[in-house]
Amino acid sequence: MAGVLTLIADQQRRYPTTSQDGGEKLVANSRNRAQKNQTQTLRIIGGRHRGRKLAFASVEGLRPTGDRIRETLFNWLAPHLPGARCLDLFAGSGALGFEAISRGAGHVLLCERNNRAVACISDSLSILKESVGRLHQGDAVELLEQTVEEPFDVVFLDPPFAADLWQVCIDRLTPWLAKEAMVYIESGTDCPYQVPSHWHLHRDKRAGNVRYCLYRVETPERIL
Repeated sequence: MAGVLTLIADQQRRYPTTSQDGGEKLVANSRNRAQKNQTQTLRIIGGRHRGRKLAFASVEGLRPTGDRIRETLFNWLAPHLPGARCLDLFAGSGALGFEAISRGAGHVLLCERNNRAVACISDSLSILKESVGRLHQGDAVELLEQTVEEPFDVVFLDPPFAADLWQVCIDRLTPWLAKEAMVYIESGTDCPYQVPSHWHLHRDKRAGNVRYCLYRVETPERIL
């Protein structure tokens, strides 16, 4: 027994990471690596990158828009998307932004604040090698409080449902919208929000407990 104890003590002296502090560091490092590696995949369903699979972070509350909903949405947007400036306010997995890039958008700004989600979006932009995609790391509401240099033709508003951020974003969107802009809103069927009177409901569908709507922002001339 004494020989065994001596051997263990010698190993601890030679490999200090087996000490309590070292063990805690190893556990922490292993946890960080595991979190970084916790990813899922999404598939681009149309356009020049059709069929390409991209990784996204497994983050609580991150809920990529499903394939069927995306297909319907981008069919609605088909006449408006080529060359359009698009803003994906709560990018998350990047599903909507990447789909817009694949289908010919002229500029796509993806906004996301979660570090792990941002890292995956950045990797995917590098994989796609698309110069039209830009990534903004930060809070979407804070972004909308800033002054925009050039407004957007298409805006995707699909926040985490539990955060209830639809209205606060809608109330700040006007300066960010180009003439005749299209605004997509995805929400739960029981999530109330109110849009301005000059937003015309262009399309509206439900899938299970999800409601998704596309609004066309009318100009004052058209309203009159």
